Amino acid sequence: MNDTKKRILEAAEELLSKKGASDTTIAEIARKANVVDSHAYQYFKGKKGLVFGVAEERLKASVALLKEQLQGILDPKSRLGKFIWHGLHYNDSHRDYVRNLMFDYRSNVDFYKTPAYGLVREHAKVCGDILKQGITAGVFHDQIDYRLVREIIYGTLDSEAISCVLVGEISNTADDWHDILTILLDMISTPKREREADKKLSLIETAERVFAKYGFDKSTISQIAKHAGVAEGTIYDYFKNKDDLLFSISDHRLGELNRSLTESFEITTPVRKLRRFLRLHFSMFTKNRDFLKVYVVDSLLNRKFYSSNAFALSNNYQNYLVDILEEGKSQGIFREKLNTRVYRNMFFGTFIHLALRWLFFEDKPFDKMREVDAIIDLFAEAAVAPLGADAQAQVE
Repeated sequence: MNDTKKRILEAAEELLSKKGASDTTIAEIARKANVVDSHAYQYFKGKKGLVFGVAEERLKASVALLKEQLQGILDPKSRLGKFIWHGLHYNDSHRDYVRNLMFDYRSNVDFYKTPAYGLVREHAKVCGDILKQGITAGVFHDQIDYRLVREIIYGTLDSEAISCVLVGEISNTADDWHDILTILLDMISTPKREREADKKLSLIETAERVFAKYGFDKSTISQIAKHAGVAEGTIYDYFKNKDDLLFSISDHRLGELNRSLTESFEITTPVRKLRRFLRLHFSMFTKNRDFLKVYVVDSLLNRKFYSSNAFALSNNYQNYLVDILEEGKSQGIFREKLNTRVYRNMFFGTFIHLALRWLFFEDKPFDKMREVDAIIDLFAEAAVAPLGADAQAQVE
C-alpha cells in the first residue's frame, strides 16, 4: 500500500471513530491526511467505499494476525482460548476500529455485501473450524450447534467492546478473558462424567420417543437400550421392568407440570427465574420485528444511544439478569465464581448477533424457536453449579 492511501485510511478511521460516518466528509478526511480531495476519490468510490475500505484493511490485518497466533496450537480448548484472547486484545489495541465496527459497519446492510464482510466470514470460519475440531475430538459436546456457539463468541467480543469503549464500565476487555472462557467452556465442554439423574432422565426421554414411535406393546427393553446407546442391563439398574419405565415417563412429565404450576404466579427458584428472563427477552423482540430492528440496529448500534435516557433504562433492565444470577449464587445454585457482569454481556451480545442474522439475512431459513431454546439451554448450563442435583433438576 502506498503512503498516500495509508494516510487516507488512517485519517478516515480516526475521524469515523470520533464523528461517525454520517457526520464525516471526504473533505475532512483529505484535509487530515494532508492530501487533496481528488486523491481520496482516486483510491475509493466515494465516502461509502472509503468507509468500507477502512474496515477491509483492518480486517485483513486481524485475520492474518489471528492465523499467525494460532500456529502450533493443536488442542481445541487452547485454540479456542487463543481465539478469544486475540479478539479481546485486538479490540483493546484498536479502539477506533471497534467504534467503527459497531456503529458504521454492523448496522449498515450494505456492509454485508462488501469484500470486508468476506473477511468477517473468513475470520468466522476459523472460529467454526476450532469448534468443529473440538466436537470431533470429543472435547466439546457433540449436541451443541457450533454456529450458535460462534454467535455467542462474537456477541461477547462486541458487547465487551461496547462495555469498555463506549460505556467505560471496564478499562480493558482482555482482563475478562479468563471469565469469558470459563463460562463458554461450562456451556460446551463434554461432561467428565454423567450424573445419575441425567442418565435416568436420558433413558426416560429415549423410552418416550420409542413408545411414541412404535407403540408400547411392540417396543422392547433391548430396543430402547439400543436407541439410548447403553447395555440392556443398564435400564434395569434404574427401572424394574417395561411398565415401570412407562409410568416413569408420566411421573417425570407430570412432576414437571406440577412444579411449573406451583410457580406460575410466583417463581421462586433461581434457575427458573433465569430461564424465564432469557425467554421473555427473546419473546418480546421476536414478536415485534419492527421494535427488534429499531432497538438493535438504530439504538444499540448507534453511538448516541449510550448518552441517552434510553440507555439508562436499558442498563437497568439488563441488570435484572445480574440480580437473578447473584441470588442464585447466594443460594449455592449458581457457580460461586460466576462473573455476573461478563455473563450479562455475553447474553446480550449474543442477542444482538442473532438479531442481526435474523434481520439482514431474511432469505435464510432460520428456525428462531430452536435457536432460542438452544441458547437458553447453553446459558442455563453455564450458570448452574456442577454436580448440584437439586439445581440441575430446576434446569429441566
